[in-house]
Amino acid sequence: MREAVSDVSRLLYGRKRGRKLRPGQQALLERMLPLLRLELPAHLDPAYLFSPAKRGLWLEIGFGGGEHLAWQAETHPDIGFIGCEPFVNGLVSLFAQIRDRTLSNIRVFDDDARLLLAALPAASLGRVFILFPDPWPKKRYHKRRLVSPATLGLLAFAMQDGAELRFASDDASYLRWTLAHVLGHGGFEWLAEGPGDWRRRPADWPQTRYEEKAEKAGRRCSFLRFRRRPRGAEPGAAAP
Repeated sequence: MREAVSDVSRLLYGRKRGRKLRPGQQALLERMLPLLRLELPAHLDPAYLFSPAKRGLWLEIGFGGGEHLAWQAETHPDIGFIGCEPFVNGLVSLFAQIRDRTLSNIRVFDDDARLLLAALPAASLGRVFILFPDPWPKKRYHKRRLVSPATLGLLAFAMQDGAELRFASDDASYLRWTLAHVLGHGGFEWLAEGPGDWRRRPADWPQTRYEEKAEKAGRRCSFLRFRRRPRGAEPGAAAP
């Protein structure tokens, strides 16, 4: 059982806007955000988000500059995508790519992603991406990390059996944190079979500008893939 939307408190930390937008960027934001923004009802029906309807729904939480989300949407035109990003400059960057690539299978949510997860029906997501989220490295800020028992509970509810959760980070502490929390939840299994499975980015996982920046700074990036266990098959689940 997941939390109801009313039970999820909005938690957003950090800035929502960086450098001042140029007039053209501001106009793009004002034109496209009302067209692509999701306004949440109590429960969201993915079947009505796209026309024509798509065969699946994927979610990226914190899409940054949007290059990964736009690549995935262009590569998978039969999939509908929701991108969560409160940072205005990131929204504008994505909108420019949507315009330039003529993409019609992306919607955006510019608020706390947990509010969206709490509104999605059970087993509605076929894939989720959490790529280079803020690691909040100081211990007193660890409670701000996106990966948490509460968020994992919402994800487990909204993800289909067999759906894939992808996570990337250049922060070793957050990597260990994520492994401990995701595997401790019980609803997910780690797909790694050897070190190469988390040290190398899969071919269908394009590089983001943050990853490129991290590598230039000499920071090692790690790529984790988890699969949603079938409902009822989680460790400790009661036998039918």
